[in-house]
Amino acid sequence: MSERILVVGSGLVGTGIARRLAAGQPVTLASRRPPSVPPEEYGARWSALDATDATACRRLLDRLRPGGIVLVHGPSDVTWCEAHPEEARAAHVGVAETFAALAPDARIVMISTDNVFDGGSADNTESAAVSPANAYGRAKAEAERALLASAARAVALRVSLVYGHEPADAGKWLNFFAACAHRLRHGQPVEAPDDHWTTPVLLDDVAEVTTALLRAGHPLPPVLHLGGPDRLTRAAWATVIARELGAPAGLVTPVPRALTRYASRPVNACLGSELLAALPATEGITVRGVREGARLLAPAFAGTPAV
Repeated sequence: MSERILVVGSGLVGTGIARRLAAGQPVTLASRRPPSVPPEEYGARWSALDATDATACRRLLDRLRPGGIVLVHGPSDVTWCEAHPEEARAAHVGVAETFAALAPDARIVMISTDNVFDGGSADNTESAAVSPANAYGRAKAEAERALLASAARAVALRVSLVYGHEPADAGKWLNFFAACAHRLRHGQPVEAPDDHWTTPVLLDDVAEVTTALLRAGHPLPPVLHLGGPDRLTRAAWATVIARELGAPAGLVTPVPRALTRYASRPVNACLGSELLAALPATEGITVRGVREGARLLAPAFAGTPAV
């Protein structure tokens, strides 16, 4: 089996995973547009790819012949997917079907979501019945089924709310932590729901677990969950971020979820796992809590003094 790895999708999560993988093996990051950080800076390569074009995917796979594939594809903006459900479905499901058909023997890890659940439970584990909360969740749930039906070594890794560093000039920040951190460091107020629960997971930990799954020399369950050890509301999390960054906690204002952009998210965007810690591949990996994650990330947001 080839050591080459293909990561499809160059957003926050795809780039974080590619960066981690490139420390030990050849990695190609594929996406429609070049990523904001050139992969060459951390030892990977970039290839232009419209993943919805099956012919283009075949050409790339024929050229690379990767032993492992990470799918971080399709629109992840829940609000956009809710307004464009057919386009969201076509992107997520179509790409999963394509890679399952073209690389059925490769180890494929597809990054999925807690939105495949309706939020009725505070701790969804792998044995919980799927009940999508929104169009994004429906698209991902169907993409999981399509992939797992045809690719024998595929894994759907459902992750909870992923967070990490994004620079101040990134424009639209892709994760809640970065959005809060940049505003708080400039003394700007943050409104966050006090009735939207999540189990945030650090991007570095997602990348570490994904790397371990790709390298596993044993069979893996078709579905795995990865959430952080802390279950808390976004408002409580924003308060943790403020304290760890040295910003006044009073800048955080709790508000109802219904009045925010998170209104279409499930009340409990939480994941637990009955399986992950018992896998030989993930032995020794510690998934960090929000306070440790905030401390690790704080120096990256220290360019502007807290107000």
